[in-house]
Amino acid sequence: MNHVQDHSEELRAAARHLARRRFLTVTGAAAALAFATQLPVAGAAAAAELDGRGVTENPFTLGVASGDPLPGSVLLWTRLAPRPFEPGGGLPARRVGVRWELADDERFTRTVRRGLAVAHPEFRHALHVEVEHLAPGRVYFYRFRVGEWTSPVGRTRTAPAPDARTTGLKLAAVSCQAYHEGYFTAYGHLAREDVDVVFHLGDYLYEYAVNATGGARAYTDRRLPGVFDRETLTLEDYRLRYGLYKSDPDLRAAHAAHPFVVTWDDHETENNYAGDTSEDDVPPEEFLLRRAAAYRAYWEHQPLRPAQRPQGPDMRLYRRLRFGRLAQFDILDTRQYRSDQAYGDGWHAPGPDTEDPARTLTGAAQERWLLDGWRASRARWNVLPQQVVFSERRDRPTADYTVSMDAWDGYAASRRRILAGAESAGVENLMVLTGDVHVGIGLDIKADFRDPASRTLGTEIVTTSVTSGRNGADRPSNYDRIIEANPHVKFYSGRRGYVTVALGTESARADFRTVPYVTTPGAPVATAGSFVTEAGDPGLRPA
Repeated sequence: MNHVQDHSEELRAAARHLARRRFLTVTGAAAALAFATQLPVAGAAAAAELDGRGVTENPFTLGVASGDPLPGSVLLWTRLAPRPFEPGGGLPARRVGVRWELADDERFTRTVRRGLAVAHPEFRHALHVEVEHLAPGRVYFYRFRVGEWTSPVGRTRTAPAPDARTTGLKLAAVSCQAYHEGYFTAYGHLAREDVDVVFHLGDYLYEYAVNATGGARAYTDRRLPGVFDRETLTLEDYRLRYGLYKSDPDLRAAHAAHPFVVTWDDHETENNYAGDTSEDDVPPEEFLLRRAAAYRAYWEHQPLRPAQRPQGPDMRLYRRLRFGRLAQFDILDTRQYRSDQAYGDGWHAPGPDTEDPARTLTGAAQERWLLDGWRASRARWNVLPQQVVFSERRDRPTADYTVSMDAWDGYAASRRRILAGAESAGVENLMVLTGDVHVGIGLDIKADFRDPASRTLGTEIVTTSVTSGRNGADRPSNYDRIIEANPHVKFYSGRRGYVTVALGTESARADFRTVPYVTTPGAPVATAGSFVTEAGDPGLRPA
């Protein structure tokens, strides 16, 4: 608790300093937060270089990753951190040259590209290598080298050519992986799945304290250092927490096996924050300091392209990926630009505030970008990877029902604009991918959720958590109420795991993959439910 108080004072001191310099606007804070946004310095003042031969401990403790596949390009990631549980990661504040290789085969007998990249201390020696001029729709293997050390081998792939008439694509969706709630067993199984790409829909880490025995993991063979037993507030806090999460071998295996496309939700910064509004009602200028630190650490530790690098407390995370003519993915950010939750957040009856057209979940610019992208889309499937439940979700079947103010239910006018835009653009095969709620749900998106007979406009696939909520149950305690109150809910499970979706030209199939427990390692995986939606005839049906 003392740590939180100390850091609050530290943040307030920074805010007071900025106030004296008249920088207390969002854009001003972005320009002024040198402690959170320091960039590598060019020229003679740049950090000295560390000879790779001087790296005496394995620097690849956090593994490798790839992400955001394009037809001719992939993004490769690693971070050099011989001691990831220590501030600084175990390397001096010096540049390190890192060799990278991309090959057609896992043994690297047919190298396609190679190069030298610089790991800068300002980014805690994280690397984001964009490899260009590759063949579309191809599997590649990659690795990094520093001195005598070689990283694990990663496997990635490029997207199909823009006009390719791709007949099949299999994706996985994951979310909500609280380290202190259990083992990342689901990731070990996902690493062995045959999927083309993994979408991470938020809550990659949690800001909450992790005690010496790892919370529900209940370690008996190790003790975690005290740097984790406190809430994340500063840039170093967030960096250390990513080091803890990426120390998990199952998470590293999944990243090495598949390219990831990531977007955040709230816990990467703070629970249920909205724009520049903190859950704890700290002054916005103070919260923006924390947001800048969280966003910076997020970019440093994810396979994101340099275009996503944050500027202070601002980061353009929404973006579009295409997989031939089969699928267009419009990845949303529903945290950074949203209006504050109505009625003080939580669950509340719908009212004038939830219907207010001035309130938004996406912000006006992102909304226009999405609708313009749909109008230009030629894809068979338009898929919307995003964070919070899109469809209406009543908590009980009686007239006194409530809905979540943190989900799209709390921004009903915003949802109606999105659906109207999809209809206007002629989007026939809309699929929303969602995380956040720690349960697996399959839903039909209705034109009018109050009328079960109204048209079905698309489908929503909600992936359960990897660990958050601990072991869960096949049927959550509110199962009967949810099913009765929401006829458009076709599947509901409270176990942990992930979902896979196989997109084809005529139909899509969703398989909800679950494990029976996460508080001890080694759980098997099974399919809890399988559903199909036909192209041109939206709605989920048992497979």
